[in-house]
Amino acid sequence: MKADKVYLVGFMGAGKTTVARALARRLDWKFEDIDDRIEQRERRDISTIFRQEGEPYFRGVERQELIALLADRGSVVATGGGTIVDAATRELMLRDGAVLWLDAPFATILDRVPVDGRRPLAADRIEMERLYNQRLMAYGHAHHRLDAGKSSVEELVDQIVEWLEA
Repeated sequence: MKADKVYLVGFMGAGKTTVARALARRLDWKFEDIDDRIEQRERRDISTIFRQEGEPYFRGVERQELIALLADRGSVVATGGGTIVDAATRELMLRDGAVLWLDAPFATILDRVPVDGRRPLAADRIEMERLYNQRLMAYGHAHHRLDAGKSSVEELVDQIVEWLEA
């Protein structure tokens, strides 16, 4: 194994949580979802946190939750879509485990992400595309990129396990 911890990064709707859950089952590792941890800690959903406190506050809480997971080994962590954008948070992940980018084309993201208010950054599709393009460079820092646009969850898990064992 190349690593005893995996961080999945990528834009909203790329499949990070779904793939992380399946990968953790396959490896018999612990599954963690940063957004779930934030909602439990704050006792409110992500869209409420964004609306009431703003993105800088959210990113600070996000970094604290990631730091709380640093000692964990044998775990798969689904990050938020913007987690890797912050340079300090990105460096923590890159030093701590294997950072894998689930790269899905924007058209696929649009099909997967409803405009229902649950994802605050998805409400304005033009702004969402700008954000997607802006984040591509940050995602490119990952240790490995996977095409999450055409592959099934099972195929992605197989590819990740194969990469980890190479």
